Amino acid sequence: MLNTKVFYLFHITYMDQPNDKNLAYIAYLIFFIPLLIGKPSDFVRYHVNQGLLLLILEVALRVVLGFFYFVPEIGFLFMILQFVPLVFFIMGLVNVSKGEMKPLPVIGGITLIS
Repeated sequence: MLNTKVFYLFHITYMDQPNDKNLAYIAYLIFFIPLLIGKPSDFVRYHVNQGLLLLILEVALRVVLGFFYFVPEIGFLFMILQFVPLVFFIMGLVNVSKGEMKPLPVIGGITLIS
């Protein structure tokens, strides 16, 4: 199979092997599983990083929202924020299905796993 790299202004379309998409999907559910299976490609490592960032965002939001949940004036606004990780999760899965290495909004520029 041919390796193709197409560079765009903000993201990279990359497909190495058909198995990479499956591992990248798993990376958004349980980020460390693709790292345990073997040496992942750049595509998989990128999405593992995005999955880890998404997990950190989810935990941070839950902690912050836990403090403000019962405040009547701003509790409703924070309840809406709990859907942000879900939207990012769906965006990540769409990026995997397209074979893109496109960063997620707000958190996508951070690299924890290289």
